[in-house]
Formats: sequence, C-alpha cells, structure tokens
Amino acid sequence: MSTVNLAAYQFATLDAIHAWRPLVTERCNALGLRGTILLAPEGINLFVAGTPESARAFIDYIRHDPLFEGKFAALQFKESISPTQPFRRMLVKLKREIITMKKPAIRPEEGRAPAVDAATVKRWLDCGHDDAGRPVVMLDTRNAFEVDVGTFENAIDYRITKFSEFPDVIEAHRAELEDKTIVSFCTGGIRCEKAAIHMKEVGMEHVYQLEGGILKYFEEVGGSHYRGECFVFDYRTALNPQLEPTATAQCFGCRAVVTPEAQRSPLYTPGKTCPACHPERVREQVAL
Repeated sequence: MSTVNLAAYQFATLDAIHAWRPLVTERCNALGLRGTILLAPEGINLFVAGTPESARAFIDYIRHDPLFEGKFAALQFKESISPTQPFRRMLVKLKREIITMKKPAIRPEEGRAPAVDAATVKRWLDCGHDDAGRPVVMLDTRNAFEVDVGTFENAIDYRITKFSEFPDVIEAHRAELEDKTIVSFCTGGIRCEKAAIHMKEVGMEHVYQLEGGILKYFEEVGGSHYRGECFVFDYRTALNPQLEPTATAQCFGCRAVVTPEAQRSPLYTPGKTCPACHPERVREQVAL
C-alpha cells in the first residue's frame, strides 16, 4: 500500500504545548503515523506519513479536535505519495521556534507578508517581469546544500549554512535588491514566510513569499523554470517536479547529499560513508 506524506505548518500563538505533547504523541502512535511534529510558542510545523486512512484521520484530528481550540481549523496540508514509509519513528518535539531565525519580534500570525501563488510566479517568470513591469528576483532562503540539489533558474543563493544567518545576509545585499520584485521561496513555505516578513520589517518593498513553497509549485504548475530536484528532510531525500522520490540519497555518516553519480564511487557504502567522508578521502585531504 502506498504511503501518504503530509507536510504543514502554521504560525499561531500556542500556550499549551507542554500539555499537548503527550496527547499528540499518543494519537499519532494510535494512527500508526511516523514523522516529526514541532510545537513552539509561535506555531506548529509537521512532516508525518502513514496509510491513506491514517492520513485522513490525522488531518481531521488536527483541524477539528477540541484540544486545539480551533487554532488549526484552516491548516493547509501538502501531500505526496511514496511507495514506502520514509520515516523511522514518530517524534513530537517542543522548540523555541518552529524555524529558527533568532528574531523573536517576528509574529507572522499578526500579519503575513504578501503571498504569490505558483501560477502567478510562473507567469511572471515567463514574461521576465511582474505585472507592474519590475524585474522579478527569486530568492532561495534554504541552506546551501539544499540549493545544490535544485533551485529556480537564476535564483539568488547566498550560500547560508543555517537560517539564522538570513537577516545579516540580507542587510549586506539589500542595495542590489532595490527596485526589484523579490519572491522568497523554500521547500514548503515556512522559511520564506519568515524571510519575507523580515524583509518587509526592515523596509524592503515589493516582497512576496511563494505560497506553499517549491512543493506547492510542483503540485500546481510542475517544474517550469526549476532546475533539478527538491531536497526534503526525510528518507526520500529529494523529489522531482512530479513529487516522486528520486535516486539522490543522503549519506548516513555525514548527511551530505549523494548524487547518483557519486553513488557509483567505490567510496560510497550505503548506510556508512560517502566520497565526502570516507576515511581514504579524509586522509587525502589531510595530506594536502
């Protein structure tokens, strides 16, 4: 039986996450789900997978169970299908932020940055400008190793290693973004939403977030203007524009992304090492 993968997030002030944690864990285990749910004072972020029946039951639970007091009634889920379960266990974690930027003044629930849907972004990229004639800049807010798996054509990539670097990077480069329409994007929408809000707060105009991120773009318009695959944080590693798992893997030892070409290397052993961390390669680098 195929596995349904669910991804969703929502910014909302949550005061009872410590009380929710055991109850949510119990319900997910009862449904046979696996994955990760993050609960923080600023909201929820989740990636879970299970049978079609358990996925439907989970969506109904999150949206309608009295425990959540209606906070997630409008929670939107992104769905994809995989032939096997991509997660090993079910975890419900408590965090300070559901995506770490270290900017606690940002409260997306109090006012989102303007969002633009996939069809509009595709139309802008087809034309080379937005509806007002301004040049459109696609701004990748993901970490560098994710970008290397795939991104939009001509997207700006500041090679950040963690999202908390984003505010400083934007401040260093904001002059080159003036008078352009900026569309921030990420895998599923959470990072680009925070990024867009930050850019608006520091006075940058014409800023949008890509609604639903890359995965929603794939779902609605396919891979137009996108090159490569989309890295995902589960055992599928990467999805193509048809939302299908690809041959790209992630090294169990060092977590580096391993392309199909690199997997043919004698230094690649699934579940152990890859060309980036194999002892022979490490010794060569030390010798240099």
